Amino acid sequence: MVDDDQIARSKRIQQRTGKTFHFATRVLPERVREPTYVLYAFFRVADEVVDAAETAPPDEQRRELDRLRDAALGRTETDDPVLAAFAELVEEHDIAHADVETFVDAMRSDIDTERYETYADLEAYMDGSASAVGRMMTAVMAPAEPEAALPHATALGDAFQLSNFLRDVREDIVDLDRVYLPQETLREYGVTEEQLKRFEFDTNVEKVMRHELRRAESLYKEGVAGIKYLPDDCQFAVLLAAVLYAEHHALIRERGYDTLTETPELGTFRKLTLLVRTRWAWFRCKDPETVFRRVSCVAYGDSEPNRSGAGHADRVPMR
Repeated sequence: MVDDDQIARSKRIQQRTGKTFHFATRVLPERVREPTYVLYAFFRVADEVVDAAETAPPDEQRRELDRLRDAALGRTETDDPVLAAFAELVEEHDIAHADVETFVDAMRSDIDTERYETYADLEAYMDGSASAVGRMMTAVMAPAEPEAALPHATALGDAFQLSNFLRDVREDIVDLDRVYLPQETLREYGVTEEQLKRFEFDTNVEKVMRHELRRAESLYKEGVAGIKYLPDDCQFAVLLAAVLYAEHHALIRERGYDTLTETPELGTFRKLTLLVRTRWAWFRCKDPETVFRRVSCVAYGDSEPNRSGAGHADRVPMR
């Protein structure tokens, strides 16, 4: 059984590296909250291996990820408290080994893949880096109808990941020399990598951002539509996470779609405001889709322009 020390260590990792996710995790029921700390800590440990390009050569990174994989799946003994706790959760909650494998494979691909030609290529990467995470979280929540919940969990995981990519365009270039905007989208709107690396924002970059925001918001709608399949005690927390992550789109629009000159950050006051608004809407109506439509910055086809003033053109779903 996962002990208190393992949970505390994992919680500290989440508090330090995943502030938005931690904010939503805190409103999960204890039966899910504590395992979520451990899941997130494992994800971060693996992610930090591939973000250490300046301190470790690629072959060493691959060996370390393989070590993490074997420990996470209980194939080898480990004295690392996070890995040991994760391996226990995999067994306890019957987390699919295939999802763990897919996640680690995605981390391995980050070692030598810095560009994605098409959205399909990026989507294949996100199946490991994001969708598999959503599926593992769903296993811990233990819905009565997992086959109904899982496709929506996959979409919501992708939506969260895309929001992060769009928020972190500058940061990914500066810190990791990675561009997660699909190359086909850049070409479609006449944007070059050299322009991005010079942090030159113009109307063409704005069009790229609008395009990818529409894609992400289509995924949010698909993902939120499945929250109703989760256990009652988990629905609000997942809904709140969707509202918080989607709020990065409002920040991006407030900056005129420019995340090249600065990375927008969701502050504590804004998170608290969204928590209060979401909680109040949830008190009045326990339907996740209805609450998301009322509270989030994602506009639906029959709704008024969202809080950031986006017009009808930004509401067209695209995947």
